[in-house]
Amino acid sequence: MSKNTVSDRFRKVDVDEYDENKFVDEDDVGENQGGPDEAEVDGLLRQGNLNGALHAVLKNPPLNTKNHNAKERAELLVVRVLSSFKSSDIEKAVGSLDKADVDLLMKYIYRGFEKPSDNSSAVLLQWHEKALAVGGVGSIIRVLTTRKTV
Repeated sequence: MSKNTVSDRFRKVDVDEYDENKFVDEDDVGENQGGPDEAEVDGLLRQGNLNGALHAVLKNPPLNTKNHNAKERAELLVVRVLSSFKSSDIEKAVGSLDKADVDLLMKYIYRGFEKPSDNSSAVLLQWHEKALAVGGVGSIIRVLTTRKTV
């Protein structure tokens, strides 16, 4: 018998590690993400700094968490911030966002469409129009195909 067949070192190699078709879910690095800071956003809204409130609410999204309460609180907070904007200020606010924030805003808009509240659909449609103008159709595709939801 050959020496190589007696050895079992080859059994310690994980061949699945080198398979390019193997699906590996992204690490849940954001388990401690509780969503945006409500106190900070409320303070900015009371001061009238709507752009600052929009950036603050998009700063810490609960993407990787499985806590539905955190996602629900974040969605309600985003809808409240979006509802506080005047129609004429929406385009300037969306223009101040980068590509990732526009995609995140689209995620919140579609999440808001799932559970409409008082007059939120009209506000969300206005935001959707402006976000589509900035992000393009690619933003919608990225939002609809992503696995990470808000």
